[in-house]
Amino acid sequence: AEDLGIDNVGTHTMRKTFGYHYYKKYKNVADLMSLFNHSSPAVTLIYICVRQDELDTKMSNFSL
Repeated sequence: AEDLGIDNVGTHTMRKTFGYHYYKKYKNVADLMSLFNHSSPAVTLIYICVRQDELDTKMSNFSL
């Protein structure tokens, strides 16, 4: 990325992006947990930012 002049992209960017899209397609956190060598499903969901994404979606559709 640096050689191409692309900013704000690190080694974990692609890893996290892969995890996010894999989860959205297959909803299988156990696979990702194993691939990423995480200690729990919760750690994996936090890592791929799924919880925040789901909360943001729910809140944008919520009204009183």
